[in-house]
Amino acid sequence: MGRKKSVLVEDETLVNVIIEAIKEKKGKNIVKIDLRQLKNTLCDYFIICEGDSSTQVNVLADNIEKQTYIQLSSSPHHIEGRENAQWILLDYFNVITHVFQKDNRDFYKLEDLWSDGNTEVIKEQ
Repeated sequence: MGRKKSVLVEDETLVNVIIEAIKEKKGKNIVKIDLRQLKNTLCDYFIICEGDSSTQVNVLADNIEKQTYIQLSSSPHHIEGRENAQWILLDYFNVITHVFQKDNRDFYKLEDLWSDGNTEVIKEQ
């Protein structure tokens, strides 16, 4: 039981570092979805944000990767989408981050697919 608690603290710390990395590079429409209360989910948290261009999407993903490594010595287990930077996914096992361009985010509507989770809109700076 004590182990589960420490894992949650680590996950929440990772979530906070990712959100700050997104804010630092002016990511937009940041949403955190807590999936821990749902059964049969891929992870504990989704973080979703968007950038205005493929360049900004790449910058956001790069900064997330950089800050999680610098602050937590953590690297994503898997990254997808760098080739065209329309939607980059960074998989940290229990925390999956989706960095979209707006059109792709509107098309896939991940927030709607996971609407049973506890969704929190993060205020932009």
